[in-house]
Amino acid sequence: MAENISNGNNGIALLGNTLPTGAILYVLIKMFSPISGAHFNPVVSLIFFLRKELDLLDLIKYIIFQILGGVSAVFLVHYIFEISIFQVSTNSRGELPLLVSEIIATVGLILTILFIRKNDESSVAMGVALFISAGYWFTSSTSFANPAVTIARVFTNTFTGIAPISTVYFLTGQILGALMGYKLFQFYDNK
Repeated sequence: MAENISNGNNGIALLGNTLPTGAILYVLIKMFSPISGAHFNPVVSLIFFLRKELDLLDLIKYIIFQILGGVSAVFLVHYIFEISIFQVSTNSRGELPLLVSEIIATVGLILTILFIRKNDESSVAMGVALFISAGYWFTSSTSFANPAVTIARVFTNTFTGIAPISTVYFLTGQILGALMGYKLFQFYDNK
């Protein structure tokens, strides 16, 4: 929708993606926290596995359903906006600078979740929504920070798509960023 109403203005299209992403993240996290811990992100689930708050079988199930949910959502959105349901993105987003951008985005997301959860658990949803909304603008990658979103966006050739060739930079940055964020949290939490 943002691409349709922006008349080619990428800034407006980006803003049109930022606002609903932040808003729905807040709602989804508040809604599903009591049910599943609001696990929508494989690297976040990985961190909770490393913290021994999630067992291996649940981690595997979560990752499978996170990816399937993301890809299904892309197909559903294509359907409701009456565009070709199956697409593969040609939107090449870059290489090493993108990897660094996703490291920054994912470190920030993990630290946001862990520190806010430690100090004010009821504010995690707001913190994540605000961080991701801001991350659209302070990272060159638009702060995906989520492997399931990265994989799903391969299947849309819209403004938000990501060419398969770019996924290795996103995914590597997200995994490294999650582990770095976790280690930083451990370091500061143990002081």
